[in-house]
Amino acid sequence: MNLRNRLKIWPTSFVSRAVLALAFCMLAPLFAASQSHSPLSPTNIFAPDSTPAHSVFRISSFVLEITAAIFVVVFSLLTYAIIKFRERKGENASEPPQVYGSNQMEVAWTILPVIIVVVLFLSTAQVIHRVQDAVAPSGAIQVTVVGHQFWWEYRYPQYNIVVANELHVPVSNLSSSTPTYLNLLSGDVDHSFWVPRLAGKTDLIPNHPNTMWIDPQETGLFLGQCAQFCGAQHAKMLLRVYSQSRADFDRWVQNQQQPAVSDPAGAAGSALFITKTCFACHTIRGTAGVGIVGPDLTHLMSRDTIAAGVLPNTPENLRVWIRNPEAIKAGSKMPVIDMTDDELYQIVAYLMTLR
Repeated sequence: MNLRNRLKIWPTSFVSRAVLALAFCMLAPLFAASQSHSPLSPTNIFAPDSTPAHSVFRISSFVLEITAAIFVVVFSLLTYAIIKFRERKGENASEPPQVYGSNQMEVAWTILPVIIVVVLFLSTAQVIHRVQDAVAPSGAIQVTVVGHQFWWEYRYPQYNIVVANELHVPVSNLSSSTPTYLNLLSGDVDHSFWVPRLAGKTDLIPNHPNTMWIDPQETGLFLGQCAQFCGAQHAKMLLRVYSQSRADFDRWVQNQQQPAVSDPAGAAGSALFITKTCFACHTIRGTAGVGIVGPDLTHLMSRDTIAAGVLPNTPENLRVWIRNPEAIKAGSKMPVIDMTDDELYQIVAYLMTLR
């Protein structure tokens, strides 16, 4: 069917188009709800899995219900007026009598909107207070989140570990409530931490610390995104939050606390890591690498991805990334190091031992 014939199917009358628009507005939330628990949608805002996200979802649904009711009333009155008082053939085309002023109507359409706005304001303020002013319990996990162009740094002061790009937290439920409190800092420009199923957006602003908390109630992977334009690779500054059972989380922490493994298979690459000055930007605990410009690589191979979630963490992708990071993430601030293919393979072989 060509475009002209398709356009002929689309209703041309204002009323028909308005009815279709109303039907879409009413059915869209139902469709979204039907997709809310899809295992393939770890970023679905209609499937909250944390107390702050549930609060945001409930207030959003309440606001949507109020505004939808207003829309239905106004749309119905408008449709009625259009149909009832449309121009008809043979009718007197002169201007009808004009009626000016109605104190009752003016009072009604002043008071009613004020009441609606006050209700929405108080409801929203209550949610903001409940989420932002929550007091961290004694067993809460504390994580300092630092946003960089264009990757995430996570510091766990309780455990003296630092990781990059993949945040691990214990699951929190009625039997074991273990929320995770995030202290948000920026190392350069404005960023925004947003994992839709766990909490609302919170900005990371230079010299202005912010806080938020999450308590995922089921295990699994939750995806997010830097929600504040922060430069050329803003779209590739991805978030990955792993919610684990307490036992799995404790094992992960114990592994991260260990220094880098000294594997003879990576000895040549370890030496190249120093001579090629990679240590100036990256930390590998237990070695001479103490740089803080780039991500901590002590347990690089324990991560599923590299480049802030852009690529799976495989030897092939590591070689591509080290050879020419600009080809994958322009503006990543990782310099191109001059090295031969043999040297590249040796460095990657060393990185593969960092588990």
